[in-house]
Amino acid sequence: MEDISNKTGTVKITLLLLGLMIWFVPSTACSQSNTEPVKAGTKAFTESVILGEIVSQFVSSSDSLNMTLIKQLGGTRVLWSALIGGDIDVYPDYTGTISEEILTDREIQNLEELSEILGSFGVQISQPLGFNNTYSLAVKSETADEKNLETISDLQNHPDLAFGFSNEFMDRSDGWKGLQSAYNLRPDEVNGLDHDLAYRGLENGDIDVIDIYSTDPEIEYYGLTVLEDDRGFFPEYEAVFIYRDDIPEVAKDMINRLGGTISEEEMVSLNARVKIDGENDASVASDFLSQEFGIESSVIIESRTDRLIKNTVDHLYLVSVSLGLAILLSIPVGIIAVKVKKLESVVLGFVGILQTIPSLALLVFMIPLFGIGTVPAMAALFIYSLLPIVRNTHSGIKNISQPLMESARALGLPQLLILRKIEIPLALPSILAGIKTSAVINVGVATLGALIGAGGYGQPILTGIRLDSIPLILEGAIPAALLALLVQGFFDLIEKWLTR
Repeated sequence: MEDISNKTGTVKITLLLLGLMIWFVPSTACSQSNTEPVKAGTKAFTESVILGEIVSQFVSSSDSLNMTLIKQLGGTRVLWSALIGGDIDVYPDYTGTISEEILTDREIQNLEELSEILGSFGVQISQPLGFNNTYSLAVKSETADEKNLETISDLQNHPDLAFGFSNEFMDRSDGWKGLQSAYNLRPDEVNGLDHDLAYRGLENGDIDVIDIYSTDPEIEYYGLTVLEDDRGFFPEYEAVFIYRDDIPEVAKDMINRLGGTISEEEMVSLNARVKIDGENDASVASDFLSQEFGIESSVIIESRTDRLIKNTVDHLYLVSVSLGLAILLSIPVGIIAVKVKKLESVVLGFVGILQTIPSLALLVFMIPLFGIGTVPAMAALFIYSLLPIVRNTHSGIKNISQPLMESARALGLPQLLILRKIEIPLALPSILAGIKTSAVINVGVATLGALIGAGGYGQPILTGIRLDSIPLILEGAIPAALLALLVQGFFDLIEKWLTR
């Protein structure tokens, strides 16, 4: 028994050091230069990433400014919250999206009114970049010919067609909700999916109607028929940059210099070079700036090995900190649930409820509290790690043989000594099983952290989905799976050592 107790103490100290040590490890994602940079963000689709690269490289060309870019941060609300909270300073958006998705309770007639309202939030809007990227619906050309489809109104006569819309479009007032009412559409099947995957679904025949952006290069590539918005439902979506009012004046001037420089044809061409031809988005942006402004910006393209190392460090940082803190809290909470009968059902019920929150929703809930980046991701992962450890600690101690416990009490041993010398050592296999379960779950859920700028293995997965690249998806998925197996094996070794 004494030998097991000594090993238990060693493991507890090791886990404690593991949880605390990581705070002193510098994260590559959090490093900053001596001068606080202007931070740009983008949404999770290619055009937004290209525009983010353009503004980032253009502003960085000034000798007095430094700019960083955080790509693929999710949808409109995530970017807007990050901008208002100061986590980013500028991002590309569209006038229609701002009016219909962000300022839904305002009547906005023109760009001047939009600019005035944004000013009340401490935000300014640039001059339009030169193109209107509006929504529309599209079908395969053969479907259009077969069903005689030319306008969105024509879809009223074909409820049998399968509709597949991007998730954001499904929930927007200027998306499916409003469109369905305006055109009285009642299709039998409507599914939400990623915008970039919708084209593959359309090509494979899994869906018949999708939402598109007018500057999507896939429209021409797949030979799609774009249905006319014959009732004028969709507003103007002039591309702009919105930025915080407190950024340097030089940055504001350079952002506004981009106004009117990109036509719709040019934007389609830039998108096609990335999505169809497979060119790097940073290089495409650099070429545009060279042709338009004569600026030669240096672009560093990371090798697959460099990306793997960086993503591994970021992923381990997320998992180690969140899991270490969860271990430090969950074991005492599980013990309290056993010892204080009045709190037992409350504690177990509370951590059980936390586990039912969808992981993506939990990440978004953290943004108002912690902004974007590693901190909100670790907070969400920490919460997700609690239940298995708390429940296994509770059940491990509670299921100890009652005659054994009665013997210990009959000997007059203090409660704290019984806990240290008997209960924890005997419950240790159950506790380690809970930690192992939490660790494996943590590794998988951490891939979603890339949606809020936390990096890790989710970054290449998001990029792979955006570019329809299986190798990029596997670049994140395979290491994540291997890491989960390694973590499980690590705790298996600890369990065998302790129960030898």
